[in-house]
Amino acid sequence: MIYVAAVALTNQQGEILLVQRPAGKQMAGLWEFPGGKIESHESPEQALQRELKEELNLTVDLDDLVHLCFVSHPYPDFHLVMLIYTCHQWQGDVEMLENQEDFAWVARDDLKAYPMPPADLPVVEILCNLASLR
Repeated sequence: MIYVAAVALTNQQGEILLVQRPAGKQMAGLWEFPGGKIESHESPEQALQRELKEELNLTVDLDDLVHLCFVSHPYPDFHLVMLIYTCHQWQGDVEMLENQEDFAWVARDDLKAYPMPPADLPVVEILCNLASLR
């Protein structure tokens, strides 16, 4: 069982940040919501705060992370439990610090055009069906 936290960061234009998984990692080349594994000593929100700083050089306040949903997905060699948040405020500009292939700000209506890991697909459905992310 692997526990992760991920976030739908939404900019002023209503676009959502996706990052592309690096070569050499499982599911390389697929697009995903930023985030990562939750360490045993931290909350999901703290994990997101840490991962966003480490991977993208973005700073978020814990109070700006709003829980959206969770996903439970069986992969062949592990089971993923992913807690998903939304966030509209952060400090910094996106910098890819951990060998990500690319990043993109994507309109909600275009999210389905990006190939993603199976666990992320229910999140895309939820985001596309929300009346608003604000």
